[in-house]
Amino acid sequence: MKTNIDRIEEEPTLFKTHNDIAPDRRMQLCKIMNCRLASAVDLQMQMKQAHWNVKGPNFIGLHELFDKVAEAVEGYVDLIAERIVQLGGIAEGTLRVAATRSELGEYPQGIADGPSHVDAAANAIADFGKVARLTVDEAEALDDADGADLFTEVSRGLDKWLWFVEAHAQAAK
Repeated sequence: MKTNIDRIEEEPTLFKTHNDIAPDRRMQLCKIMNCRLASAVDLQMQMKQAHWNVKGPNFIGLHELFDKVAEAVEGYVDLIAERIVQLGGIAEGTLRVAATRSELGEYPQGIADGPSHVDAAANAIADFGKVARLTVDEAEALDDADGADLFTEVSRGLDKWLWFVEAHAQAAK
């Protein structure tokens, strides 16, 4: 997993706001959160990839689980984007931006069986959980308690979904 914050060369646009976090910190927070937004959009689509393509004896259970994870991640996408805007920034959440900024690995193409999708989904969820926890620390260091709280909520949710997905592989070991 890579961090792509340093690859963003342009400074984020900041609109005037009465938010009391210093503008230079808000700018850094927006930069960080736009990278996380890209990863969240990527994760949502990776879960849809699993949802659409899973096959095998546990099809219906996994098909529904991957869809529920995608729906939950859609909520995280919205929370992250709204936090960026609350800080005076612009949420950069298009698929093209996500493709260049995501910190997640590429979802394997051509897989169909349940265990392969479980493994790929677990890796993606765990990777995003790791950057979500990193963002808690980054937001705290930049005096954004609300951003830290938001990413704590995201991290907590991801850990739950990781548990649900990994449970499909743990019994086999």
